[in-house]
Amino acid sequence: MKASDLLVKCLENEGVEYIFGIPGEENADFMMSLSESKIKFILTRHEQGAAFMADVYGRLTGKVGVCLATLGPGATNLVTGVANANMDRSRLLAITGQTDSHLLHKESHQNMDAITMFKPITKWNWSIRNPQNIPEIIRRAFKIALEEKPGAVHIELPQDIAKREADIPPIEPQPIYRSEPNEELIKQAAHLILKAKNPIILLGNGCVRENASQHIRKFVEKTGIIAMNTFMGKGIVSDDSPLHLHTIGIKDADHALLAMKSADVVIAVGVDLVEYSPKNWNLNLDKRIIHIDFTPSEVYTYYRPIVEIVSDIGYAVDAILDELEIQKKSYPELDIFPRKEIPELFKKIIREVDERRDSFSDDMSFPIKPEKLVIDVRNALGENDIVLSDVGAHKLWISKIYKTYQPNTCIIPNGFCSMGFAFPGAIAAKIVHPDRNVVAMCGDAGFLMNVQELETAVRLKLGIITVVWCDLDLGMISMKQKNEFGKSFFTRFNNPEFITLAESFGAVGFVVKSTEEFSKTLDDAKKIKDKPVIIAIDVDYSRNNVLINDSHYENTESKNKL
Repeated sequence: MKASDLLVKCLENEGVEYIFGIPGEENADFMMSLSESKIKFILTRHEQGAAFMADVYGRLTGKVGVCLATLGPGATNLVTGVANANMDRSRLLAITGQTDSHLLHKESHQNMDAITMFKPITKWNWSIRNPQNIPEIIRRAFKIALEEKPGAVHIELPQDIAKREADIPPIEPQPIYRSEPNEELIKQAAHLILKAKNPIILLGNGCVRENASQHIRKFVEKTGIIAMNTFMGKGIVSDDSPLHLHTIGIKDADHALLAMKSADVVIAVGVDLVEYSPKNWNLNLDKRIIHIDFTPSEVYTYYRPIVEIVSDIGYAVDAILDELEIQKKSYPELDIFPRKEIPELFKKIIREVDERRDSFSDDMSFPIKPEKLVIDVRNALGENDIVLSDVGAHKLWISKIYKTYQPNTCIIPNGFCSMGFAFPGAIAAKIVHPDRNVVAMCGDAGFLMNVQELETAVRLKLGIITVVWCDLDLGMISMKQKNEFGKSFFTRFNNPEFITLAESFGAVGFVVKSTEEFSKTLDDAKKIKDKPVIIAIDVDYSRNNVLINDSHYENTESKNKL
């Protein structure tokens, strides 16, 4: 068969359902082959949007999301989305076209070295130069993308190679079974936990990727040890659990950080250092760390595990739980397992996190307070509905205030942290879960970075809701400038008329003029099932000072300040 046909057959063989992207002249053969395939091609309006869609598809399905672009500017447009997926450990394959292979050694139209460009933002990439190698290259690409830590891969198909003949079949994927943990290390971890005065569990992105949540929830409940999560670990343990301290990661304004500083043993499970530096909670190098992950720990001054368990996370936490029961019998004097009492400090922190959120539930001032906005969105959605956060000050509010009950129902990019992620990502989320409500939370700056995908959502008749937090400012940057220099500069802009903007695409738009109106507008938006809805609302971003200068847990009078 033709090489482009073989490439499509290999993608089918890997279980690919969708490819997001924009075709070009140099991948015309591939597109022709794809037109005969059961794989659905989702035409996007910008390659960056396609990469974000593939990213979210990978997060939600556990499969490899696939995006496509032509050579040159098409390939460069993919870069931000591919880098975001790679640093957030999302499984993604980027396919780019290329000019004829005999032109690659010299200057030619739109020719640039895409392989070198993608190298630092992918786990692996390759240019196909022999059609007979396509099955090996595709199988290798998928295997590498799926291996821990997962990430992005990239392949390039020159247009003359796509036309050649090949007579070799695809390679069948084989299941990979993860290893069980080392028995001696499990014993060491259990002994360390039993001897600990104040242990804490820190949960990261790795726990979400491999569906370890049920094992971790059992571990928390059986041991009575308090847990907290990073931004990308939301939902591993339900925010309704009395043993959960919610989210860590806002440095000085962090209630959970205060708890972490009091811990003597930190059980770090699936934690990725790209999210939150251990320097913030282990500056004095006084924490005894148990590292549990699919991969060995990074070498880092402020992260020095005493016990390092490299295995399937679910296996490891189950094995430690069993070993704790065994060792407890050998140490009858240790009446601290399971832990029956929550330390007073932790009770205080949980209470104050709840107070911060709940104290604004009846606040009807306008512009709307960030806390009130997040509460209203949470109240409008079910436990399994999906919220995607863009990047900006609202990301911090969502991470701290939005109550999350299940993994992958609050998606926050926190490795590469690219603005413009949430709206295209919401399109993919709705494709994967058409039966769930999907809400993109965007700042007015981030939303307009990929607003062109509104046409994609309208064309696909997707009933997604986008809440645009409006303040006519790059809010996070402005806040940090004011905090350091006393004023902000070069961050102000103007917005379009959002109702007109939405309607011009064939979507539905609302501009909310009062806080009372917001929750009703959300209810109206949920009833619209066949087209996207844009809800714009002015937000009181003076509240952002709380995010960087929060004395709530240090001052009993601070509630009045909030």
